[in-house]
Amino acid sequence: MNRSVVKKWMAVIPLAIFAGAILCGLASTVLAQEAAHGDTVLTPEHAEVMKWGFLAAAISVGLGSLGAGVAVGYVGAAALGTVGERPELVARALIFVGLAEGIAIYGLILALMILGKL
Repeated sequence: MNRSVVKKWMAVIPLAIFAGAILCGLASTVLAQEAAHGDTVLTPEHAEVMKWGFLAAAISVGLGSLGAGVAVGYVGAAALGTVGERPELVARALIFVGLAEGIAIYGLILALMILGKL
């Protein structure tokens, strides 16, 4: 085999093992939940409320991540321009990029709060 092919496979194999372990863990979690809940009955009214709750959580995470991506794009471009002119400001530039990423965290926290109420 060619060395480049071997190097590519050496990079892919650990990722495949990790993905397989995650899938096994998720499958066992689903099977354990089915055994634990057994006789719970979901009424149509409760299903309707849960549907809108899941949609609200998905929208909050999606729009929060989208907003964070746009903010990091603008702030990151400005930060790189500033660091190119004055390298001593790299720490301040990274702080502003981190603040822009905080928008996604707020969306995730809001989604967890919504899902906690369901």
